[in-house]
Amino acid sequence: MDLYRERLWATPWLFISTLLVIPAIMLVFAPINLTVGVLLAIVVYVAWAVFLVTTAPVIRVTEDELVAGHARIPLPLVGDPTAYLGEDATLERGRLLDARAWLLIRGWIKPVVKVPLLDQDDPAPYWLLSTRNPDRLVRVLGEARRSA
Repeated sequence: MDLYRERLWATPWLFISTLLVIPAIMLVFAPINLTVGVLLAIVVYVAWAVFLVTTAPVIRVTEDELVAGHARIPLPLVGDPTAYLGEDATLERGRLLDARAWLLIRGWIKPVVKVPLLDQDDPAPYWLLSTRNPDRLVRVLGEARRSA
């Protein structure tokens, strides 16, 4: 059972801005064959949209583990998470980022949660996760850790 679940969908502006691929492809193929250009532009845009939807990772907290994308870690190996918003989130994703950290960040989602790892054998000191609900993720993760 999931105590927390969030899919990191791409924002609508990303789908809208990539619509510019349609006239770009049409412009390239128009001198050769306009019909092929229109069809190819539509196919490329639809393929890109499908890619964005199908590859959107999920963050889940269950009674036993934290799952972020394809990675999972048992809750007893997780430390106290911290939420970062605004400029603090930008610093955590940039200047303050440890190169050994495991990342599940998306550029279109600004807030992040830093989850320290207590496993001495893990080369990553922490996970850094993009989330639209940082306070809720921190709260649920903290409650799940205490009950695990």
